Amino acid sequence: MSILDLIIFLPLLGVAAIAFGAPARTTAKAVTGVNLLLGLAAWYLFDGSKDGFQLTASRPLIPVPEIAYAVGIDGLSLIMLLLSVIVAFCAMWMAPAVERHEKMYFISLLLIAAGAIGAFCSTDIFFFYAFHELALIPTFLMIGIWGKGEDRSAVAWKITIYLAVGSIILLAGLIALQAQLSNGGLTFDFEAWQQRAANDGIASAAQGWIFLTLLIGFGILVSLFPFHAWAAPAYASAPSPTSMLHAGVLKKFGLYGLLRFTPMLPEGLETWRNLLIVLLLGNILFMGFVTIAQRNLDSMLGCSSVMHMGYIFLGLASWNIVAGGDPIGYTGAVLLMFGHGISIALLFGLCGRLRERVSTLEMDRLGGLGKQVPVFSFLFGLAAFASAGLPGFANFSGEVMVFFGGFQGYEGGSLSRLQWATVLALWGVVISAVYMLRAYRNIFLGEQPDGLKVPSELAIDQRLPCALLVVALLVIGFYPKLFSDLLPL
Repeated sequence: MSILDLIIFLPLLGVAAIAFGAPARTTAKAVTGVNLLLGLAAWYLFDGSKDGFQLTASRPLIPVPEIAYAVGIDGLSLIMLLLSVIVAFCAMWMAPAVERHEKMYFISLLLIAAGAIGAFCSTDIFFFYAFHELALIPTFLMIGIWGKGEDRSAVAWKITIYLAVGSIILLAGLIALQAQLSNGGLTFDFEAWQQRAANDGIASAAQGWIFLTLLIGFGILVSLFPFHAWAAPAYASAPSPTSMLHAGVLKKFGLYGLLRFTPMLPEGLETWRNLLIVLLLGNILFMGFVTIAQRNLDSMLGCSSVMHMGYIFLGLASWNIVAGGDPIGYTGAVLLMFGHGISIALLFGLCGRLRERVSTLEMDRLGGLGKQVPVFSFLFGLAAFASAGLPGFANFSGEVMVFFGGFQGYEGGSLSRLQWATVLALWGVVISAVYMLRAYRNIFLGEQPDGLKVPSELAIDQRLPCALLVVALLVIGFYPKLFSDLLPL
């Protein structure tokens, strides 16, 4: 049994333990704590100087088509694994008191974590897909049963329908890609797909429509404009640990998949690059202004999460695989996936704690809380600054690389479509600063309104996960080489 087997199946063992009577909260905390240590151990054991997957394990299940439970990590999946174990640990520790069905609550959270980790570590496409689907059902339950607002059932069905449609379209794209790579027998081994795509190639016309299918399928899962309508209401309605796990980790599955499969379809990316540019600007600019219009904190955070996906898609759009250019945009996209996942998890976690302590999350009805909860105020400020792209945080490192990727090869003269898009995307940084600084001012500065319930400060056990998230942002922000060296340059 490899260390990756332990990381994947430990949450499932935690599910079984809780189902058979173990204390739910304590078990979930212990499981994710051990998983965090195992994830760091996998990082220590990983040799960044080697190419390909490491720490591999494979167990054949079906001979025809060739399906095996196979796991392994390279630099990309290692970063996503670290993101998953960090956010899962913090989500369990920041979970609020659960008044009903506590066992099912933590079982659902552990299943979401297990699904995300399994998807990122799988090197068999069947399990890559299946693990992601494993995480969708508990997401529906978390919003439908423990969600906030009278419309939580409608929101739960909305996110489920959207993600189910995206998964079906994604499945069609993967089947089509397998059909193009079937020379040598049916297999779902990712490395075999890579080798066949490199040796035999895929016709340009087939690359075009397969890439478009995958872009739509993965794009719906990521909330790519205009398939974004499910995301903000879902995150605003979901319990805070669910928002932390889904927005911080599970939504990165779609981006991870596109970064995985696009090298097999380089001409497909070339064909649809201009469409992708238009859609990502919809995420950055349209959703940026929608975020500014929000007056409720959790809705604002949900919309901001959708907006920031546009920067990662910009990194993908700048990836010039055909010309063999320096993949700095790709590297930036991966760093930004990590930075956004950590910062949005911290923001949703703090938002959930604030919701428990005050009577409203309408920012215009709040104020002056910085004097009452200085530690909470400080942590929220750090998370807001990270989300807005302040230098020193992981988000900034990723965004700078993405913007450099957009201008890669520019030697003066007229701007290309990608470069114009990069110029416009830079305004998203300004938009982010506007809504984040306004939120901080309205909530923590000024005078405290009459009748506003005074919240209590974060307890010590709540400060630990927040501190871990902040440290992760600062370490990668000040020393992004820790991750960039794991990626192809």
